[in-house]
Amino acid sequence: MTARDLPPRWDRKMQQRLARGEAAALGELYDRFASLVHGLAHRVLGDEHAADAVTRDVFAHVWEHPDAYDPGQGPLRSWVATLAHRLAVQRLRATETAALARSTCGSAEELEHRVRRASVAARADYIVTSMPAPLRAALDLAYFQRRDYRQTAADLGVTEDEARRRLRLGLQLLATAHDIGTPPGDRGAV
Repeated sequence: MTARDLPPRWDRKMQQRLARGEAAALGELYDRFASLVHGLAHRVLGDEHAADAVTRDVFAHVWEHPDAYDPGQGPLRSWVATLAHRLAVQRLRATETAALARSTCGSAEELEHRVRRASVAARADYIVTSMPAPLRAALDLAYFQRRDYRQTAADLGVTEDEARRRLRLGLQLLATAHDIGTPPGDRGAV
């Protein structure tokens, strides 16, 4: 590790002080990063009280596990921010799972079904936005503007065979969104 790769001196000293159990070090760390931690948690959770709880959890974790920070992995600020984000996401998932369990359709199967549908939709969106422009244009004409392959070919200025090829390839790519989002033994069950 070169001198350039080393974290700032303050980060190393702060970790050493926390490891020794210096309460003043925790106070300094809180003063420096509390607004960052609270802001990240609030952005994820959208709830002031939940963000307060995550902020407490982050600094409690830092106090109880100062050696969990590896100065070789980056600045202390980044580690604290990552910890805040992870704890906020965990709290959000737990809250949403509890809310689903209280709802009328809160069975584990329904939750799994919703997660699977969301996964397939996200994957389809990614596939469409990352496919080449000619394929995307053909799909747009055929499915959103309700053109048949002949009209699609005319609008794109390509042969009918080329329009069919683009539509077929685009649909094949989209079909992979469903295949990836479903467990192997569950194809077609969604």
